[in-house]
Amino acid sequence: MTVKVNESKCLHCGGCVGSCPKNAIFLNDFVLIFDDEKCSKCKRCVNLCPVTALSMEE
Repeated sequence: MTVKVNESKCLHCGGCVGSCPKNAIFLNDFVLIFDDEKCSKCKRCVNLCPVTALSMEE
């Protein structure tokens, strides 16, 4: 499973970056970057997103 971002919904608020216990999410020039190797699939970022721009996919 991996985190997917819907860029058209994303507000680039950075909440998901701060919520990640593994520091697997980066905000770079208004683009979210996910490090799948660091991600523990805890879904904190998915659950925190106020506009449901994040999802877990196979």
